[in-house]
Amino acid sequence: MYRFALAFGLMMSALMGAAHADESAVAAAIEDYMGFTEYGSGAILPEQIPEEAWKNIVVIDARAADQFAREHIPGAVNIEWRHAPQRRHEIPRDRMVVMYCNIGVLSTQSVFALRLMGWDNVLVLGGGIEGWKAKGGLKANALAAAKR
Repeated sequence: MYRFALAFGLMMSALMGAAHADESAVAAAIEDYMGFTEYGSGAILPEQIPEEAWKNIVVIDARAADQFAREHIPGAVNIEWRHAPQRRHEIPRDRMVVMYCNIGVLSTQSVFALRLMGWDNVLVLGGGIEGWKAKGGLKANALAAAKR
């Protein structure tokens, strides 16, 4: 949760600094979003996704292309975190979309921006690819269930 709070703070600082000239519009959009969203609504953990569900999810790797080339979650597409807002029309609105980076900080910024723009189906993968690997990758859900 600390990572999400840190990323959220960084995103807020960037938004407010970049849009200082139109502070009221930015503030209104953020206030509307924060008033609407529920706790945890923008995130999902690897253990919450059954292995068979991954094939129905649009998975976006928000890391740089060289990191994506080295390793990525099977089926993922690469949209670098800072390009997600300008490439938002490549991101479907009618399916679950899960975005990740290394540990979740940069992808959280992208998810926040996309959700402000109306893509409420986009979630950040808590812990990023490192957390996903540590929890068992595609088998994280089954491994977590076996521990219960």
